[in-house]
Amino acid sequence: MSNEYIYLDNSSITRMDEKVLEAMNPYFFETYAIPTSETGYSMGIEAHDALDESRHTIANTLGAEDKEIIFTSGSSESSNAAIKGVAMAQVKNGNHIIVSKIEDFPVLNSAKALEKQGFEVSYLDVDEYGMVNPKTVKEAIKPETILVSVQHANQEIGSIQDIRSIAKICKDAQVTFHTDATHTFTKLPLNVREIPVDLITVSAHTIHGPNGIGALYTRTGTHINKFLDGGFQEFNKRGSLENIPGAVGFKKAVELVDADENRKIQEMRDHLIGRILSEIPKTTLNGHPELRTPQNANITFDYVEGESITLHLDMRGFAVSTGSACFSRSLQASHVILGIGGDPERAHGSLRITFGRFNTMEDADVIVDALVEVVTNLRNISALGSN
Repeated sequence: MSNEYIYLDNSSITRMDEKVLEAMNPYFFETYAIPTSETGYSMGIEAHDALDESRHTIANTLGAEDKEIIFTSGSSESSNAAIKGVAMAQVKNGNHIIVSKIEDFPVLNSAKALEKQGFEVSYLDVDEYGMVNPKTVKEAIKPETILVSVQHANQEIGSIQDIRSIAKICKDAQVTFHTDATHTFTKLPLNVREIPVDLITVSAHTIHGPNGIGALYTRTGTHINKFLDGGFQEFNKRGSLENIPGAVGFKKAVELVDADENRKIQEMRDHLIGRILSEIPKTTLNGHPELRTPQNANITFDYVEGESITLHLDMRGFAVSTGSACFSRSLQASHVILGIGGDPERAHGSLRITFGRFNTMEDADVIVDALVEVVTNLRNISALGSN
């Protein structure tokens, strides 16, 4: 791939930082043993210490206790473990689950899988910006409700939910609350000492860490079944060989994120959105104009297919997407755009551009310049018409 290729799909996955790889490297070739107790051999003890240190860093970022962090294989496993683990553990108390209509697929499809097993699922509507009204959560809760899952921010349009209010509603109703923070972890404040959330999905792949490592914050006292059977790893909450290099890489990725980086990313995003909306007619910003993740820009271009824009941009050296990473292999209209009131045409004409650490303001400018040409050309030949 050419060095001139500009990657702007950082909500699907980010390029791993070289410093992360440097931190991981010794745990592939030097300290490669499985973690052992203090009575074990020295290499195993060193591996155990590295795992503990990594767990502490993740926990500290969330204001959690170390024992409340369970390492997983990524955000999909974390959300599956949360939704299905709570359902199986609390089914004697009820069989009703509440999720929003625009959740990412690990949450949405976990809920649908439980529906097939006899659970009742309520899918909450969102407004035109993709926001869940906390009042609708309160109204949906009933005596049989055991779990509510509302994402911290949306994977496609970036809208940030009021999880503080939703968490309080759930706490008052004694209902377990889970939030998917895959796209907000280290980018937005999230402290479990201040927000009474019970379960949080986080992942390294969206913060320039390694792929294949994530975590599930599980508040002490939360009733949840072990999702993956095997040994007694992760405080006997997840059976599997621990991914020590991955955990170390996750730790380093968290340490490398700072407020200045997030500010710069947001400035790039705002600059790009401003130019597109002012220079390309008949465009719509999807998601909340202000309450959105710093990296996300999602825009619909009328009278043109998002897939066509993506392909033409790829030929010009840009990587962008038409939806979430899970959605990109499907030809179905985005459930998120449909959920905010869009029709299939709006959904198919949407483009998601997401920034990361290795992007620059110049990247924002050159892709807008390319978009002006690409969209104009496609509209000129579009069968959808432009009048």
